[in-house]
Amino acid sequence: MPYTLSAPVHSELIIKKSRFIGCVQPMADRASAQAVVDALWREHPGAAHVCWALLAGGQSAAVDDGEPSGTAGRPMLDVLRHQDLEGVLATVVRYFGGVKLGAGGLVRAYTDTVAQALLQANKVPLQRMRTLECSVPYALEGLLRRMIDGAGAQLLQVQHGTLVTLQLRLPEAEAEAFVHQVNEAGQGRVAWGESTD
Repeated sequence: MPYTLSAPVHSELIIKKSRFIGCVQPMADRASAQAVVDALWREHPGAAHVCWALLAGGQSAAVDDGEPSGTAGRPMLDVLRHQDLEGVLATVVRYFGGVKLGAGGLVRAYTDTVAQALLQANKVPLQRMRTLECSVPYALEGLLRRMIDGAGAQLLQVQHGTLVTLQLRLPEAEAEAFVHQVNEAGQGRVAWGESTD
């Protein structure tokens, strides 16, 4: 089962006078990750490199940012994969200390910086979510809202037309049972639209 992180966690290592400032944090997509990296450059204008790795479905990335190819982003990404993480961004800001570490030394430094942060991280199981849409007569809107609330589902949108159409999100594992409960309560007066993931 894949995991994500509940909150950002930081680490810092000094290796042969170079300073490595790491962070692992939950991240939904590449655009959000790029915004974090851009903010790190503004926060650390004197840094030599801001390397990063992202595991977020089809938007994963491994960026060496000027370090020799394969010595920063890929090793960081490998640490995330090894820990079975998803929806996580790892960043490492490097201040060069004047002593070259060599390819092996760089791989170890970036790997260790991310691994140290992950030692303190709170991992939480990643639940696949499902979006459902259903239409009900106005008389059932209150009941359906209570059922959505009782299931701990997230109400995304409500539209009032001939019928009331509600869009909601809940863990995929609970979706089938929820649909069954709503159908029973609605006594055949519930229409389900296309659901998306």
